Amino acid sequence: MADHQRPPAPDRREALKAKHRRAIVAAAAELMTEIGGTDFTVDQLAVRADVSRRTVFNHFTTVDDITVEVFHEMLGAVLDNVDANFAASAAEHPDDTSMFDQLAGALRATDLVTTITELTRIFGPDDGRRSARQAVLFERAVSDLGIRIAAITLRHHPEADPLEVDLMCGALVGGALVVVRHWEQNTGGVDSAESRRVWDELLERMISVNRAGFGALTPRTGAS
Repeated sequence: MADHQRPPAPDRREALKAKHRRAIVAAAAELMTEIGGTDFTVDQLAVRADVSRRTVFNHFTTVDDITVEVFHEMLGAVLDNVDANFAASAAEHPDDTSMFDQLAGALRATDLVTTITELTRIFGPDDGRRSARQAVLFERAVSDLGIRIAAITLRHHPEADPLEVDLMCGALVGGALVVVRHWEQNTGGVDSAESRRVWDELLERMISVNRAGFGALTPRTGAS
């Protein structure tokens, strides 16, 4: 009778590491929500996550790295929606809609205001009062957003030129950040029916400018 080997037992050490990492990130998200900012200490984080200081630094070099990880997880849900809306837009118009318009349609259909409002509460508005640390954290957190959206686009259009997709997505993400700043200035960064109307209007203007190209702008058309 042939010997039947048992399947290898799960690596408990790796499972414990993954558990601790999840706990640290979850604890950071809770603290950021409670204090409305990013000024928590490693000791506070370790207590909330029920781990030691050493365990925190086994997973992250700095507290700022943890903050960026929380931000990336928040954007993960947004990107999932962009992905789903991209697929829906492409299915509705498989032949007569450009790749740009499919992505633009996905951005329009995605609820960005909820996440942006939370980020504004955590990082503060982009009105010149955001600290240098907060500005750097925000920039770090969004620096790869264009790359992640480009990956979604290429998954739906594998035949597309990667450079052109990167340029297109980088322009739209950069434009969206400008829209965020103007939206915060116009609405105070609150989530309301009126602020959502302003958001939709600003987003549509950004999409139109990117579609037409900046070479078509004149001082009059660019004026508010």
